[in-house]
Amino acid sequence: MKVLTSILLSFGAALSLTAAEKPNVLVFLVDDLGYMDIGINNPNCFYETPNIDTLAKESMLFTEGYATCPVCSPSRVSMLTGKYPTTIGTTHFFPVRKGSPGRSGKFAPAPFVSELPLEETTLAEALKHQGYRTFFAGKWHLGYGENFRPQNQGFDINIGGHDRGGPYTGKKYFAPFNNPEMKEESPDGEHLPARLARETSKFIKESKDQPFFAYLSFYSVHTPLMGRKDLIQKYKEKAKKIGHEKAKEDFETIDSASGKTNKIRVKQTHTTYAAMVEAMDIAIGSVIDTLKAEEKWDNTIIVFTSDNGGLSTSEGSPTSNKPLNGGKGWMYEGGIREPWIIRYPNVTKPGSVTATPISGIDLYPTIATAAGYTIEPEIDGVNLRPLLEGGELDRDAIYWHYPHYSNQGGIPGGAIREGDYKLLENYEDGTFKLFNLKKDIGELNDLSKQTPEKAAAMRAKLHAWYQAKDAKFLQPKKNGKTPWKPSYMMK
Repeated sequence: MKVLTSILLSFGAALSLTAAEKPNVLVFLVDDLGYMDIGINNPNCFYETPNIDTLAKESMLFTEGYATCPVCSPSRVSMLTGKYPTTIGTTHFFPVRKGSPGRSGKFAPAPFVSELPLEETTLAEALKHQGYRTFFAGKWHLGYGENFRPQNQGFDINIGGHDRGGPYTGKKYFAPFNNPEMKEESPDGEHLPARLARETSKFIKESKDQPFFAYLSFYSVHTPLMGRKDLIQKYKEKAKKIGHEKAKEDFETIDSASGKTNKIRVKQTHTTYAAMVEAMDIAIGSVIDTLKAEEKWDNTIIVFTSDNGGLSTSEGSPTSNKPLNGGKGWMYEGGIREPWIIRYPNVTKPGSVTATPISGIDLYPTIATAAGYTIEPEIDGVNLRPLLEGGELDRDAIYWHYPHYSNQGGIPGGAIREGDYKLLENYEDGTFKLFNLKKDIGELNDLSKQTPEKAAAMRAKLHAWYQAKDAKFLQPKKNGKTPWKPSYMMK
């Protein structure tokens, strides 16, 4: 059924581009990497990312780019489909066993779809229809069981992508990996980022006579916190040299779901995490070196981003997103604002920077259109090419909907970004806050009472979006209180 649907959707796709004219595509997706975790975004970054920083100087840097969700699986669905998680119903990270409802808090979480539906036409499938070789390496986490893996969603080759959200088999970040989708085991002790980069480089070298789509989805920098010993030692010495060793002042408190309090890291001092970031950067550098050696650099679109904000409130709290508030699992900027870099040869001006908000839903239409594919049916994302050319985007707002209790303490909620303003809504009680991000990047000054008309208008637009998307909300527990729901659901 999926094959037939995909063929029908691709019928009428633009065929004017020859194989030589179609750009290659290379996507670097880093797991849990925060906006402030790369040097180009943070002059005081403790971690060293020279390859990413160099790439940014040869590309367009997006200072206000977003993931569609503060946790991984929903954001990953959006990047491959061009649709908000709410459009498909994939609003929470996918469980390792189908049917798991997720964590409860004061209320029960909303129901959700726990895999990337096979009937969706993915970016990989769109590019295959245009004659591309397609390749996936790393973290997948988009469905339970062998029928929901990359090779079922348009990727010709899959190295390491399966159910799990982290490298939890074998020796984890070091070989032997015992990964069910790595048919050939690495030499003992090989580092996982290096293996994934090696496989990606091999694929690029083998792509001779047709355009390629390579999707390198790092397991890094997700937990478990494990790094190369030499790099950990490097950062221990660096921390000591600059007087930046771990101390009690590294943390503050942040209110979380149902009145609980979490500690949030406010300084980047975690030496193992630093080692993980640099190893990922080294891997990226090696793939870029292969592109250049194979003379594919000048005809390859490169995208670099993450799937949610840096982990700052739980599981070791390895990074700080300051001055952004919150982190992974939170609707604050620290949970959804991401590093975004796009290099589009002969389209983007090297070293260009834009503050126009973009979202993970925009990857699909931008890349599919560049390959000559006509997108049907309607999706939520927009083609970024006008912005990449130095122009503007025709879009008035970006939306979020996360009706779940994150493992990191975040409160279930929704949000809308319109211009410089962002409205946050709490799904437990319906309270909301309004921030001017241009003046208050840390989301500390609630303007909802100072500018009630603006808050009301944005909230009405957010609720209209909920209704249009048939959004699902928190559920009552047995013998418990009824959670808040938008007024249109009460009619």
